[in-house]
Amino acid sequence: MGQASYKQFCPVAMAAELLCTRWTVVLLRELVAGSTRFNELRRGVPRMSSALLAKRLKELEAAGIIRREPSLKERGVHEYLLTEAGTDLRPVIESVGLWGQKWVQSKPSLENLDASLLMWDMRRNLNPAPLPDGRCVIEFLYAEQTPAARRWWLIVEPKEDVDLCSVNPGFEVDVHVATDLRTMTSIWMGLSSVRSALLNDELMVTGPHTLVGKMQTWLGLSPFACEKKVVD
Repeated sequence: MGQASYKQFCPVAMAAELLCTRWTVVLLRELVAGSTRFNELRRGVPRMSSALLAKRLKELEAAGIIRREPSLKERGVHEYLLTEAGTDLRPVIESVGLWGQKWVQSKPSLENLDASLLMWDMRRNLNPAPLPDGRCVIEFLYAEQTPAARRWWLIVEPKEDVDLCSVNPGFEVDVHVATDLRTMTSIWMGLSSVRSALLNDELMVTGPHTLVGKMQTWLGLSPFACEKKVVD
């Protein structure tokens, strides 16, 4: 996959030749999380160039880790699906994430803030169960960010995937969330909580009491937040 061989028979070395090129493991994280289309993958790896993404996808396909197939839902669109070999990587990717959550210090992690990535991750892990029937719109405001990354909207529709907008969708907002990006990232990673951020005046949530009180439940957490931190 574009790097020199380790020239070792060891399975670890051979696997590393396939998986340890730049962005590959992060791209696999997105595929394992359920992203299948090129534009979905781009949103999950916003700092990866389109050219490099296309290159890595071709390499993963050649290695038998993914397959490219026409979408059954939309004509002219292709999807990248994990093969049996790719599916077997799920526990590997999850273990890497859990190790990072446990052993990588929080401070360096929270210096790598990215509103687009945070909101994309929150979108696919949001729990709609506590939300009311019908459309529910949640607006997030990160006042310290640049205009392009300052406002985000999560749109929850019955029996539909949660939608993420960075441009005002024009719907009435049910819940307004105002905080800074570091605080929201810390909450999402399980390093803080909605309750503590509210008590410390780091977070302001306005809307119906039933929705505000259940924010931690419908917001959810990063899939890796369950791992207890050892270093900090």
